[in-house]
Amino acid sequence: MIPTAHSRTRWPGAAPGPRFACVSDLSRYDDWLVWLREQGEADPDVRVVFLGGSAVTGGYDDHSDLDVEVLATPGESTAAYQRLLEAARHDFEVHQVWELPEATWPDGRQAFLNLTADAGDLSLPTRIIDLHVSDLSDEHRLVDPRRHGEPLVLHDPDGLVELRPDDEEEMARARAEAVAQIAARRPTAAWLVNRAIARGQLAEAVTFHLSFAVNPVVRLLRIVHCPARHDFGLRYLDTDLPEGYAARVEALLPGPDLQARADAAFAWQDELLGDLAEV
Repeated sequence: MIPTAHSRTRWPGAAPGPRFACVSDLSRYDDWLVWLREQGEADPDVRVVFLGGSAVTGGYDDHSDLDVEVLATPGESTAAYQRLLEAARHDFEVHQVWELPEATWPDGRQAFLNLTADAGDLSLPTRIIDLHVSDLSDEHRLVDPRRHGEPLVLHDPDGLVELRPDDEEEMARARAEAVAQIAARRPTAAWLVNRAIARGQLAEAVTFHLSFAVNPVVRLLRIVHCPARHDFGLRYLDTDLPEGYAARVEALLPGPDLQARADAAFAWQDELLGDLAEV
């Protein structure tokens, strides 16, 4: 049995943090965890291998993929990626591979490897590997546990992975800019959403409603309740926000009487902007 992953995250100040949970069972990926360690030992350009994603932040279940981060000798990430992909296809039954475009990452490559014949068939446990190979750098080896959980390190003979919070001043600037933009855009946003609804242009109305009514609410909620993950969008709301907030957000999603949902979303924006103005 592969050791379970643990997250010992701490949140600064009084603000609650994400409810990161310990993983109790990664056993359906045991073969891959052993294989990844072996690849690290056999390939001198594979300097670090660790797991991220829901395996260390919480929410991991029967349909979670395995988020694998590989850090390679600088300048060798693409070659190391290609070797790993070739070896995986040789050693496992890989049914399908989605390789992201080369331009996606300036210093590496990423692919999703489907280990079951039909990845969309949720009657069976999911077996998908999200393989991301990057050049070794401080950007990748320094992990902010508040944002990404505490990684489960599989291979790191030189002790390169460190837990270190991201620059708080930079994040504070990003949060302040987001609040300023939401406040400045608020009247125009309501016009865009309400006009599309009034015209009966449903596709446009739904798009604008999500972009200008719902997403800003979530961004503001994150700034208030989960500041280090302020830019994580609509994902992980169950773990990042206080109990009941995810359900409130879901009630704003497109559905019957879109105008009432839009009105409620903009009212919530106004409330949150008022609260933040008083801080």
